[in-house]
Amino acid sequence: MLIIFVMPFHAFLTVWGSSLIGHYTALRLWKEALLVICGAGAFYLVITDGKVRFHTLTRKLAWLVLFYIVLNVGWGLVAFHQHTLTAKALGYGLIVNLRFLIFFLVTWAVALRTSRLRNSWQWLVLIPAAIVVVFGLLEVVLPANFLNHFGYGPHTIQPYETINHNLDYRRILSTLRGSNPLGAYMVIPISVLTGLIISGKRSWPFITLFAASWLTLFFSFSRSAWIGAILAVIAICIQLLDKRHLKPALIIVSSFIVVLALVVGLEWHNARFQNYFFHTQEHSAVKSTSDEQHASALKQGVHDIVHQPFGRGPGSAGPASIYNKNQPRIAENYYIQIGQETGWVGLILFLLINAGVGYLLWIRRRDPLAVMLYGSLIGISFINLLSHAWADDTLAYIWWGLAGVAMVPPKEHEQHKR
Repeated sequence: MLIIFVMPFHAFLTVWGSSLIGHYTALRLWKEALLVICGAGAFYLVITDGKVRFHTLTRKLAWLVLFYIVLNVGWGLVAFHQHTLTAKALGYGLIVNLRFLIFFLVTWAVALRTSRLRNSWQWLVLIPAAIVVVFGLLEVVLPANFLNHFGYGPHTIQPYETINHNLDYRRILSTLRGSNPLGAYMVIPISVLTGLIISGKRSWPFITLFAASWLTLFFSFSRSAWIGAILAVIAICIQLLDKRHLKPALIIVSSFIVVLALVVGLEWHNARFQNYFFHTQEHSAVKSTSDEQHASALKQGVHDIVHQPFGRGPGSAGPASIYNKNQPRIAENYYIQIGQETGWVGLILFLLINAGVGYLLWIRRRDPLAVMLYGSLIGISFINLLSHAWADDTLAYIWWGLAGVAMVPPKEHEQHKR
């Protein structure tokens, strides 16, 4: 519960803490230290508790996760032995690839023993989200260098981001480590609030936070997150709305898309519109746009997977690859990153894990938590096609931690009580 609640402020707190006492890297690992303790406890539960053992070790999904963990560790050690990876890159790569899946198994085991996580998930998500939203919207009016007072800078996290290197188009990051991670994170509270509002909880705090969350998402100017949030909302509406309400909802969404297309056509040559939606403008002084960089990185990533079907080991691609001696390999696509690191076998295993979790969430769609997670999985999966979203610790810990809780249907707790 502590990890899920604090993660939205993790980047801000660790940067601020390091400005006071130093040891930035060590402070960033606080949740991994807790994860080791939690993992040991979950392992003890599996050994000693028959219910936990039966509901986890008999599931194919749990074994897929364990096989994926073994593959990453084994192939990483082989690559390190062959001197294709540095120790730091390997360590960071294993942490980034495996921490959220281990946390998934931990929360799954704990949720089988106690209903506390199940009963608390809404406030664990919405209270931190409200703080992130307020801080993010304040950034719109605060000076660009405001976060410098908390230790932000070239050696930690930049205090702000811009579009097209133009300070007139500043992107907010709130308490997260960047604008794109903020946008991806906002898909979770937007999904939760969508489900609550459709289910009838239309009190002013929920509606206000819902509107403010969309505004925060907009000012992140993360285009992949914009689309991901829309996909998440559509997926939730399809699950929750009956046939009588689904048709009007789809008409509204279709009308929105038509209006958006008209706006794009009318404002195509407007400089502000071009920067907001294309992150560039006509006659820009920047030689290559972010879209061109995305396309180039994706092409190189696909080339690596085709010509190296076994991968180069965890830490050879993605954020961890900056610690290697060779040039970093950033594919701007999380699935390509997994293929670059663990080859076709690892990529297939990871896709099967995602599909398995999605299937279990779908068949549990009477559960509000499962509905929210299924919708957000659709949106976040799209975001991962254009960024390394699961490599962000905030998003990964929160989503996969809640997914572990959702693996235990509410009826299991009722049967346990009886």
